[in-house]
Amino acid sequence: MAHAAPAVRAPYRTSRTPDVFSERTHRIASWTVPVVLGLIYGYWVAANNRSGGPITGWNVLLGFVSAIVFAALWMGIHALAPHVMRELHALMWAAFAGCAFGFLFSETGASIQRSAAMGLAIGASTFGVLFYRYYTHEDAAGHRIR
Repeated sequence: MAHAAPAVRAPYRTSRTPDVFSERTHRIASWTVPVVLGLIYGYWVAANNRSGGPITGWNVLLGFVSAIVFAALWMGIHALAPHVMRELHALMWAAFAGCAFGFLFSETGASIQRSAAMGLAIGASTFGVLFYRYYTHEDAAGHRIR
């Protein structure tokens, strides 16, 4: 009786894209991205707060404080989130996005109920998207599949 010879399999390969940036570039980007996004966010908060009126010292201070808080929270979540379960990972980013958007929306002069509702809507949708992404890119033990 003849048996088929076992087929030779190619080694397991991942479809990971090549990393074209150096370690130094990644290190620099790890703090420049939150700082730049924080400055954009702070400018946006200050612009919403003044509603097209004149720029004041308090308005500039609000923008810089918002930028610093945004950047600090971004860096903190970015450092902490990968070390937690995927549910909590998605929840941390969703809470951050919802609070950031809710505060930004509140500076337009909208009611606090509308700002909270908008923040909850953004947070819930962010949670859904990120949970799906983390759930499909991790195994059962929480290790990333690349």
